Amino acid sequence: MHKVFVFGTLKEGFPNFAINKGVRYPGNFQTKNRYPLYLVGERYSPWLILNRGFGHQVQGQVFLVDDGVLGEMDVLERIDVADGYRRVELTVIEQVTGEELEVYAYGKPLEQLYGAHIQQEIQGDYTLAHSALYRSRQAVA
Repeated sequence: MHKVFVFGTLKEGFPNFAINKGVRYPGNFQTKNRYPLYLVGERYSPWLILNRGFGHQVQGQVFLVDDGVLGEMDVLERIDVADGYRRVELTVIEQVTGEELEVYAYGKPLEQLYGAHIQQEIQGDYTLAHSALYRSRQAVA
């Protein structure tokens, strides 16, 4: 089983949660380090930028997933495409207990931000109000 930190549309109750067939790990987590988080493009996609030490601690949920679910998440996040997300390992901290976990997360390299249409900077917490702006890839096709 793999631990995956989700901070955007894959969170419970958010637009792409149906793809997330994992089991939620108890607690609410945030990244140990700070990262920039933006809504980007005409789809208002949440981008965690892999530029550690900048931005804010990003809040999210951790799920235990098997190889099949991890593969489905990889497809959604387009990790094999040049402009897709990258699956990386990082450390998250449970906000009450301080428990630290090494997890997978999906982020974008800093160079992908250059020339991108940034709609909004997020202060670390992608909310339902942010997700109301999100449009699926099919919706804009």
